[in-house]
Amino acid sequence: MKKLKSTWRFEGHSEPLASHTLFFTRVLQSWMVAFCFMGAALFLGMLGYFYFGNMSWPDAFINAAMILSGMGPIGDMPTSTGKIFAGCYALFSGLAFILVMSFILAPVVHRFLHRFHLLSEK
Repeated sequence: MKKLKSTWRFEGHSEPLASHTLFFTRVLQSWMVAFCFMGAALFLGMLGYFYFGNMSWPDAFINAAMILSGMGPIGDMPTSTGKIFAGCYALFSGLAFILVMSFILAPVVHRFLHRFHLLSEK
């Protein structure tokens, strides 16, 4: 019985370059994971701004989206707990950006480096 190849496992240095189909599947999966993670991060931010900042849902959405995108908050937080949440969410958003970019770029960078390695062996 043929073992199915996982699309998440990148090929090793001694293996041939993955097919275009497998590569594009990896890219699509990476984008889907990044999109889901950003959606979850946005939802958590909205909950925090709604609960701790006493904001309406549209205001909570715009503040969470602006912080997550790195643009900065729109409105001021009236409570101390809201300010603490906003600071923690801003720190989280910076790390979330790095994580999402890592997921998006991993298949492309790996393919480039793997191809470079294969060319250097010839």
